Amino acid sequence: MPLRIGVPKEPAAGERRVALVPETAARLVKGGIEVLIEKGAGLRASYPDKSYEEAGAGFAGDRAELFAKTDLVVQVGPPTPEDARSYEKPGGILISLVYPGRNLDAVRAMNEAKLTVFAMDLMPRISRAQAMDVLSSQATAAGYRAALLAAELSPRFLPMLTTAFGTIRPAKVLVCGAGVAGLMAIATFRRLGAMVEAYDVRAAAAEQVQSLGAKFLAPPVEASGSGGYARELTEEERAKQRELLSSAVAAADAVVTAANVPGKKAPLIITREMLRRMRPAAVVVDAAAESGGNCESTKPGSRVEENGVIIVGPTNLPGELAHHSSYMYSKNVEAFLKILIGPDGRVVPPEQDEILGATLLCGAGSLKHGPTRELLEVR
Repeated sequence: MPLRIGVPKEPAAGERRVALVPETAARLVKGGIEVLIEKGAGLRASYPDKSYEEAGAGFAGDRAELFAKTDLVVQVGPPTPEDARSYEKPGGILISLVYPGRNLDAVRAMNEAKLTVFAMDLMPRISRAQAMDVLSSQATAAGYRAALLAAELSPRFLPMLTTAFGTIRPAKVLVCGAGVAGLMAIATFRRLGAMVEAYDVRAAAAEQVQSLGAKFLAPPVEASGSGGYARELTEEERAKQRELLSSAVAAADAVVTAANVPGKKAPLIITREMLRRMRPAAVVVDAAAESGGNCESTKPGSRVEENGVIIVGPTNLPGELAHHSSYMYSKNVEAFLKILIGPDGRVVPPEQDEILGATLLCGAGSLKHGPTRELLEVR
């Protein structure tokens, strides 16, 4: 009997993405895998049921039927604890973004249900895993959307305009954090005609920033960490960083912050004191709001104003570009399935592959990810 993959509607409020798009579903079906979709799962990402039907997928009337009939479930975000407990097949397999440190209740429920869970956010940073790098694909969407949101909220033109009634100078933009999201924000701002400066604690980011036509603010300390990420700064290093950034923030018409440290709360970059020095109607888009925020005044999921400065903390920027975010996520999942499912149609034991072993969060009632196990034990 062929392996059957299920795709449910995303349970999180406001989540518009879907884990598999029709194009990917069609290739899986052609490869001998059955795909079962919960009706309406792709509608919010502009993938109607008819497109899945044309791809050869089947449909489940509700979540209970989907979970009961499938061997492997693919989601964007983690299941609710209630969903985790509703899986009927012993040893059922789930693939999704989990962010275990933020979703310990869901992790506990999945573990108690004896699910085998592969967390796509634990993907190792190795060349062989690039096609499965969900964090990069979704950060690409986040950076693009963050720049557009800043442009939308700003009362100023971004490009320079020379007209019969005067010249309008281009807006000054600062991007803090030159990872995937930050670089995409820089590229988008440059396309819109803004003058862009960028800051990152990793001096190695300078070349990429400058290649996009932005000015790089050299960090006062070098803070490159493992896997291409930045390490956490000491308090003394943070003080030096604040001193450098203070004048750049004050001069900016718009600031996008996109600095994250994997598995930890987002680092504080923009203080209230810096905000007080910004001009009225300046905009701060905190793309790290979901993990706590880089701006001291950020309220995740909300828009606030302080001294005339607009601060927004969107918590799901990729979901605001659901169509293409879903497409990229689906391609990541497809690449992952190629190593998870062997030529015989059976699931490959995780210990036989470096990528499977790194992403295995829990299996058969045992937590496999050490840091998450420690968090649950402390809690």
